[in-house]
Amino acid sequence: FETRHIDDALITSTTQKFIGEISQVPPVYSAIKIRGQKAYDLARRGKEVEMQPRLITIYDFLIKSKVKDLLEFEVTCSKGTYIRSLAHDFGKACDSGAYLASLRREKIGDYDVRNAVTIDQFISAF
Repeated sequence: FETRHIDDALITSTTQKFIGEISQVPPVYSAIKIRGQKAYDLARRGKEVEMQPRLITIYDFLIKSKVKDLLEFEVTCSKGTYIRSLAHDFGKACDSGAYLASLRREKIGDYDVRNAVTIDQFISAF
């Protein structure tokens, strides 16, 4: 994908378009059930899978760094958000393409990675 046209202003304006309630099409390799079967099972068997858009909420979309064609970002979002799809949609919105090089979930509900313990700490607690 062409990326020479992507500058800081485009990244900032595109990020703002994704904040709030948005419609997102889940990936075909998801556990969403279609006619009683998981979408990824159908997709792996080569069946045509048409995913319906769902409303999600992006509460915060922070660009943490930009080095060449690599963006590091942090998202606070509602349940049901597919971050890989978000990256793909972000690339399309920039008239280019995008994919995730890595993904780290830092918080879900009351569980936060800042409260995590090492394996040794966990074992010694028992």
